[in-house]
Amino acid sequence: MSRVVEQSADHPETPARSGRRPAAVLQGVALALGLLMMIGGFVLIAVDYRPYKIPTTSMHPTLQAGDTVLARKTDGGTIGRGDVVVFRDQAWGGELMVKRVVAVGGDTVATTADDHRLTVNGKPVDEPYLATQGRQGESFSVTVPQGRLFLLGDNRVGSLDSRTHLEADDGTVPATEVEARVEATLLPFGRTGLLDRTTAFDGFAGPKAAEPGPLEPAAYASVAGAALIVVTSAVGGVAGLARRIRRGRSS
Repeated sequence: MSRVVEQSADHPETPARSGRRPAAVLQGVALALGLLMMIGGFVLIAVDYRPYKIPTTSMHPTLQAGDTVLARKTDGGTIGRGDVVVFRDQAWGGELMVKRVVAVGGDTVATTADDHRLTVNGKPVDEPYLATQGRQGESFSVTVPQGRLFLLGDNRVGSLDSRTHLEADDGTVPATEVEARVEATLLPFGRTGLLDRTTAFDGFAGPKAAEPGPLEPAAYASVAGAALIVVTSAVGGVAGLARRIRRGRSS
């Protein structure tokens, strides 16, 4: 008889234990999902993007000297007018540089004689990203060979760019020398954010500035995954503490 009574006395604990099982399963699923989101987003960014340090003020105000930017790797074949790119060219000293593409193969890029405004194929370009409007330096006119790019800094009065290398291939750079397209500022934290895509060249036929890549959704996924892990762990810890307190009071 005593055995039957002991089994009956243990029986009321079963619903509590079985009730905890679904909660534990849900907690495990939430932790696994959070981990997957966090690692997946981080891996995507690590594989697709590279950090670069901006050494000069040539891209002011879009990019500041000392900024760390994230640039998406590219082979140069998808670069369009308006893209801010990381490249190196031996004719320019072989150093990594960051400039804005203003003309591609087949374009004739020049400045107007009166106010030195930039023109592409005879059409003036409105450039809202410039540090000083209407300042281009000395007049020039270049027809860009196929497979090459003409690049300028946004700070036209303080940038060593295609205008200062006209003696070497008319200042043009092979598109294959482009390593990456800048998509965001990472540091300092006060300037963290996506780079605005310019619409300055949208009225021209041919390749335009690219749409943003997967950087933003990948970053959101990584942050959301980390938050899900923290919240789930905290809720699980609080629930466990509450169970221990209840057991302590009932004993």
